[in-house]
Amino acid sequence: MDQRDLVFRGKAHLFEDNVDTDCIIPARYLDTLDPDELASHCMEDLDQDFLKNLRAGDIIVAGENFGCGSSREHAPLAIKASGVSCVIASSFARIFFRNAINIGLPILEIKDASKKIGAGDTLEVDLERGEVRNETSSITLESEPFPPFMQEIINAGGLINSVKEKLGRKP
Repeated sequence: MDQRDLVFRGKAHLFEDNVDTDCIIPARYLDTLDPDELASHCMEDLDQDFLKNLRAGDIIVAGENFGCGSSREHAPLAIKASGVSCVIASSFARIFFRNAINIGLPILEIKDASKKIGAGDTLEVDLERGEVRNETSSITLESEPFPPFMQEIINAGGLINSVKEKLGRKP
């Protein structure tokens, strides 16, 4: 089951409050479910340089209500496929929260995270403990860790893979 490490390290990419799903993946690209194609347009309407500056393992940090808007699963899929290891926000829109867990995108809610983390800060995220250590500023932020069953879903790479594992099938 250990397909994914529950500790992530990367640079912070900072976004404001109310980042909606149309900003994460614009509607003009919703004619595909190909993760690589979706990833190639991730956040382009908010930050034209996002993908140029992104390195595998980097972390999105945002304010309140991240992922608001439509219920499309394309948004967390685009983020995950782009190489982002984790999203930290003060709060998530509920449907985005559920979609992220369903596809195995690690997320953490930490109040005022975007006010305590700067763009480019190096972060170490321990999903199991619900801790984010900002190596740049030497502060540690805490979140309520997910219960073990949700950590298993994320660790398996999503709900479908988790169910397949429980049924003894290869994900």
